[in-house]
Amino acid sequence: MRLKLADAAATEAFGGQLAAVIEARRPPRLMLHLEGDLGAGKTTFARGLLAGMGHEGRVPSPTYTLVEPYALGGYALFHVDLYRLRDPGELEHLGLLDQLGDGSLALVEWPGHGAGYLPAADLRLCFAVAGSGRMVELEALSPAGEALCTALEPLVGQCAGEAE
Repeated sequence: MRLKLADAAATEAFGGQLAAVIEARRPPRLMLHLEGDLGAGKTTFARGLLAGMGHEGRVPSPTYTLVEPYALGGYALFHVDLYRLRDPGELEHLGLLDQLGDGSLALVEWPGHGAGYLPAADLRLCFAVAGSGRMVELEALSPAGEALCTALEPLVGQCAGEAE
């Protein structure tokens, strides 16, 4: 599924829409890999998803902290940015991997930097700049990811713009 997101507000709205689908489906564990170049909309999307899960207030980028934890929607939610990770093995020292079982939801920016150590993605979202907006391609990589994509299909026009 590919979506054209008109601007930052549409990118945030799409994050909120996915949050609503997650809360309706309630997968026991969810791993979302957010891919794309710098400025492609990964953190903007994460802000929308966190707000949709009930977070109020500022959502800092985890670029320097690597992990920002939240307790939202009945999940231990982790917003992770691996851009600054020098070696995937560093993930073992963060203690994050031990927390990614049932009851967790992880949004991982730059997942390629954790290759070989991160759990497999349920849903891969690849963001790209498209004129003044963004394009996002969703790829379901597990039954949980497939269920989310199926539930999103009728809703995407309400929040994201044009589906392709």
